[in-house]
Amino acid sequence: MTDDPADPNGDASSIDAGAFYDLLEARRRPAVTTAEVAESIGCSIEAAADALAELVDGSEIGRLAPDGDNVWFPDRVGSAEERLTVFGSRRRIVADRPAQYTRALLTQFAHLEETNGEGGYVYTVREEDIWNAPYETLPELTATVRSALGDRYEALEEWIEGQWERAHKFRLTTHEDGYVVLEAKSADLLGNVAEPKLDDDVLRAKIGDTTAWVADDRTAELKRTLYEAGYPVEDHRDLETGDELAFDLTLELRPYQADWIVRFADAGSGVLVGPPGSGKTVAALGIMADVGGETLVLVPSRELATQWHDVLLEETTLSPEQIGEYHGGRKEIRPVTIATYRTAGMDRHRRLFDSRKWGLIVYDEVHHIPSPIHRRSASLQTKHRLGLTATPVRETEDQEQIYTLVGRPIGTDWEALFDAGYVAEPEVEIRFLPWGSELHRNEYDAAVGHEKRQLAATNPAKIREIAAILHEHRGSKAIVFVEFLEQGEAIAEELSAPFISGETPHARRSRLFDRFRSGRLDTIVVSRVGDEGIDLPDTEVAIAASGLGGSRRQGTQRAGRTMRPVGKARMYVLATRGSREEDFARKRTKHLAARGVRVREAEPVTAGPEARTDRSGEGTTPIGEE
Repeated sequence: MTDDPADPNGDASSIDAGAFYDLLEARRRPAVTTAEVAESIGCSIEAAADALAELVDGSEIGRLAPDGDNVWFPDRVGSAEERLTVFGSRRRIVADRPAQYTRALLTQFAHLEETNGEGGYVYTVREEDIWNAPYETLPELTATVRSALGDRYEALEEWIEGQWERAHKFRLTTHEDGYVVLEAKSADLLGNVAEPKLDDDVLRAKIGDTTAWVADDRTAELKRTLYEAGYPVEDHRDLETGDELAFDLTLELRPYQADWIVRFADAGSGVLVGPPGSGKTVAALGIMADVGGETLVLVPSRELATQWHDVLLEETTLSPEQIGEYHGGRKEIRPVTIATYRTAGMDRHRRLFDSRKWGLIVYDEVHHIPSPIHRRSASLQTKHRLGLTATPVRETEDQEQIYTLVGRPIGTDWEALFDAGYVAEPEVEIRFLPWGSELHRNEYDAAVGHEKRQLAATNPAKIREIAAILHEHRGSKAIVFVEFLEQGEAIAEELSAPFISGETPHARRSRLFDRFRSGRLDTIVVSRVGDEGIDLPDTEVAIAASGLGGSRRQGTQRAGRTMRPVGKARMYVLATRGSREEDFARKRTKHLAARGVRVREAEPVTAGPEARTDRSGEGTTPIGEE
C-alpha cells in the first residue's frame, strides 16, 4: 500500500499514516470506511480495522463509529475543516466538524441521530424528513441536498425523489358545490390505498375514478390515517374566512419575518419553526394582518393569553374592544379571541368556537396539538392554520401529526439568526457534580424508580454550584429551573430569590415575571411554568438544576430563555455524576447541538464562601418581602 494505495497484494501491516493519506488522495474522498481500506490493500476488514485503530491511538488519524460502521479521516488536530461521508443507499451522513452553515442545511432534510460531543455528527434521512421539508419544489430541495453534501449522490437523490412524489399523491379540495373532495393521482391509489385504509363513513361516495366525497367532520381523521399509511395529504380546501378584520402593525418587520409571511401566504397554512426570541409572535401578527379575517389564538396557559393580549395592543392598531380572552378567568368572544387549549377542547366551549367562521387559528406552542385534549382544537373550522414553536419534537414521536393537523414547517436557519445578531446564540455547558455527601450517594444506591431520579435531581451539591455560577455572573439576569418543589424552595431560600411554581397564585406570578422583565429582579427560580412561551427578554443566564428526565422540547425552551440579542448568553445544565442524569444531560442537549448551539462539558467550580453570597442587594427581593 505504501507504493500504491490501491495495491491488492498489500497487507494490513503496510498501513501507515502516509499510506492512509495516499489512499484518501487516490479516492478523492475526505474519509473512507474500513471496507474501502481493506478492499484497496487486499486484506480482511478485521485486519484493516486493527491497523487503522493503531493509527487512531497514535493520534495520526481520526475515527467516527456510527452503529459500528467505522469511518476514518485525517487527524483533525490543528484543522477545523469539515468532512462529510455519505452512505447514499443507506441514507446516512457522517459529518466531522461540520460548519454551522452545513448543519443548518442538513436539518432541512435529515434527522440528527447522534453526536459524540467532539464535533462528530451522524444524520439519517427519513421519509418524514422529505415529506415535511420546507420547499415548494423538488429542484429546490435537491439543490439544498447537493449544497449540503458537496456532491451528487444518485441513490440518495432517487430515493428522495420517490418520497417527494409520495407526498403529492393525495390532496383535499373543495367542490364547486361546497363539499370536500379527496383527489388521488390515480384510480389505483384511491381504490387500493385510501378506501381500504379509511373507515367506511369517512368517504361518503366516489365521484369519479380518482375522486371521492369526504365527510366534513372527518377531514382531520382522513389526513392522520393516510399519513400513518405513508401518504401525506395536501390540503387545498377553499374554506370560508368569516368576517373581515382589517388592521396594521405598528412596528417594522425583520427581513426573515417578512419572508415567513410571504411563504405562509403561498402555502395557506403552516408552522413557523424558529428559536425563542426570533419573533415568531410578531410574524404571527403580520400573518393575521395579511389574512385579514377574524382570528382565534390558542395558548397553553392564562399567562400566555395575557401576554398575547398585551402584544396585540402594543404592536397593532387593534382596539381593546376587538380583543378578547376566553379561559377560566374571562369569557369574551371578540374578532380576535385568545383562548387556552384546555378551554377550547371542552365540548361546551368548543361548540361555541366552532360556530364562528375564523379566518385564521393560531396554535402557539403547537407541539401540544397531538395530545388528546389539545387535538380537539385541530378540528375547529378555519380557512388558515398557523402553528408557532421553537421545536416540534415530542417524546411520544408523534410530532408528524403537527404537520398533518396544522401544516408543513416554515422556518429559517437558526444559525442565520445567530450570525445576523437577531438572536443571541447561547453556549450550553454541562457540569457533572459529585454527591453532596456519602449519605446522599448511599440513599441513591438503595432507591428505585422515581425516587432514584428525584434524589439525583435534588443533589444538595447543586445549590453550592448554582451560587458559584451566579457569583461568576454578578449583575446578569438569571433563571434557575427546577422540577421538584422542595428543591425550588431550598434554592430560592439560599439565593434570597423568589420561587415561582404552579402553586404560586396567578396574580403574584404575573407580578414577579413583570418585575423580572423590568429589571427590578435579577434572579428567579421557576418550576415548569417558566418552560413555555413566557416572554422574559434580556435573560442572560439559565441554569437547569433538575428536570433532565424531561423532554428535548423542554431543553430547547429552557435554552431559549437566553436566546435574546443581548450579548453573550449562557445555559448551565447540572447533573449528578454517576447517576442516570449524566446520560439524560447529553441526550437532552443533543437536539440543541443539531441546531448549531455550542454544547460543551466542564467540571464544576470549587466555590469558596464568597460564592454563597446572595444577590439580593442588586434588585433581588426576598420572597417574604415582595
